Amino acid sequence: MVHAKTVRQQAVNDVLDRVRHVLDQQQLSRQALDDILFELKQLAACGEFWNAEDFPPPAEDERQARYLIDQQDDQTIALYLNVMRPGKRIPPHNHTTWACIAAVEGEESNTLYRRLDDGLIAGRATLEVDREVVIGPGQGIAMMPDDIHSVMIEGETPIRHLHLYGRALETLTERIAFDVDAGTCRIMDIGVKTRQQGAR
Repeated sequence: MVHAKTVRQQAVNDVLDRVRHVLDQQQLSRQALDDILFELKQLAACGEFWNAEDFPPPAEDERQARYLIDQQDDQTIALYLNVMRPGKRIPPHNHTTWACIAAVEGEESNTLYRRLDDGLIAGRATLEVDREVVIGPGQGIAMMPDDIHSVMIEGETPIRHLHLYGRALETLTERIAFDVDAGTCRIMDIGVKTRQQGAR
């Protein structure tokens, strides 16, 4: 019998092969990201791949566990599973690379913003809300490198969502976090430490 982890890894390999094909055939664009998001949603729909036995939720006193699923040898096209508890907030931020998110289970509330200033004054930024997007099973969102969003986890149970980036999070040293009320911005740290499959 083929091991479930082997089946999952083959599915991941197949999806990432198709993602690389999209990027080889197209310049980075909203359309290309829509094509990539389509592939990621197919992977997220296989809920049995992303179970709590292989990817335990964070401890009761923690809000987030992030697992590295796969990445290229040069740390590009990196796939993660995020398991986040209700109450988890991620402030407005950009990614400096493209990003796609697809829900396995649970809902993630995203607020997308427009930046109104020209970015010429260090540490200062003015944002306004563009739109709200709730990502649940069968849904997702795709973002260009300069897109800005914040995340809030509500409800009563942990969520499981796949996050796919053009570069590994560990390499994204220029991401910017924004404080909308204060009109400020700063370099964003990576947050929680990325775990490997099966790690607690």
